[in-house]
Amino acid sequence: MRIDRSRLHDTVLAGVVAAASVALFLLNGPDRLQAEGLTVEGMRDPDPIGAALVVLACAPVALRRRWPLRALCLGAVPEALLGVLGYGTGSSSLAGLVLLYSVAAHRGLAVALCGLLISLTTYALDAAAGPAQAASWSEHVVVAMVLLAAWGAGRSLRLRRAYLEELRDRADRLERAHAADTRAARAEERSRIARELHDVVAHHVSVMTVQAAAARRVLASDPDLAREALSAIEHTGRLAMTEMRNIVGVLRTDARAELGPQPGMQDLPLLVEQMREAGLPTRLLVEGEPRPLPAGVDLAAYRLVQEGLTNSLRHAGSGAEAVVTVRHEPGELDVEVADDGVGASGLPARTGHGLVGIRERVALYGGILSIGPLPGGGFGVRARFPLKDGQ
Repeated sequence: MRIDRSRLHDTVLAGVVAAASVALFLLNGPDRLQAEGLTVEGMRDPDPIGAALVVLACAPVALRRRWPLRALCLGAVPEALLGVLGYGTGSSSLAGLVLLYSVAAHRGLAVALCGLLISLTTYALDAAAGPAQAASWSEHVVVAMVLLAAWGAGRSLRLRRAYLEELRDRADRLERAHAADTRAARAEERSRIARELHDVVAHHVSVMTVQAAAARRVLASDPDLAREALSAIEHTGRLAMTEMRNIVGVLRTDARAELGPQPGMQDLPLLVEQMREAGLPTRLLVEGEPRPLPAGVDLAAYRLVQEGLTNSLRHAGSGAEAVVTVRHEPGELDVEVADDGVGASGLPARTGHGLVGIRERVALYGGILSIGPLPGGGFGVRARFPLKDGQ
């Protein structure tokens, strides 16, 4: 069975308030007030009827969050009866403060003002109809200020809740917008990757067709040459199958494939020169012995360098220098773009749809990508592509 925790807490609070109010009612009898020098003419001694009225005035506290204004009105009736019957004012003031605070904290401004008016009116009736006591105007002002303070505390809590709720709602909207932008960027990048790899696979199939035709012509006259052509067909077919497996998950476009050869690592010197002409001092470092790369990896590594240098050109700031490092290692191609700039804002962190697309491209070939600030300052983009079949 599910328990409403808020209602349970309010019920417990009503019990605590009732116990404290009954104790104050029994302690503040006419004898004690007279001993303190107060005039208690016409004031009745505490009895079960008065105690029952105190409990009735405190019981609506259990409904303070569900029906706060109704609870305040219900509590005001026995509180007014206490004053009219001569038990004195203030016997159930603790419950009245709790209910007034609840109305201000859980309802709008109009209802909250209505609750404040009810509390002030109830106190005024108690003071006017109750037994004569030595209460000066300053004491009535103090009571009014206490009621206003409880009302103001409730309003402050409500306004703070509304402000925090607005902040949470704004954060949720921004998060949804960011997620939508990220999905759109990934979809766009995957579509572009599919178009580029279409040309790569088409190239492999064309090579296989030419080699098969050559093998057929020389099969009878030169078996060794035909055997070499068949081996080349086998190797090219495996590369084509690898490319096809990679693009099956991202191929989703109706656009025509772009004509012309795709760029690769051999075009890096031209790209570096273009960055220099654009105003970004750039150096190219090549470590290890260059070897032929799978067409997809070759294109992905080139796009990574291109996006990394574009990012440095946009965000590194004036006077920054970029370094492109290509490491040919056994079974792996390591490509890194690093700059020593921090940008105009002095912060090295950078984001953008281009870097999101790079993640998709590197993941497509099982690579490992790291993007972020460098320990010595600046910003770096680095990817390691695994190579198979001795490449």
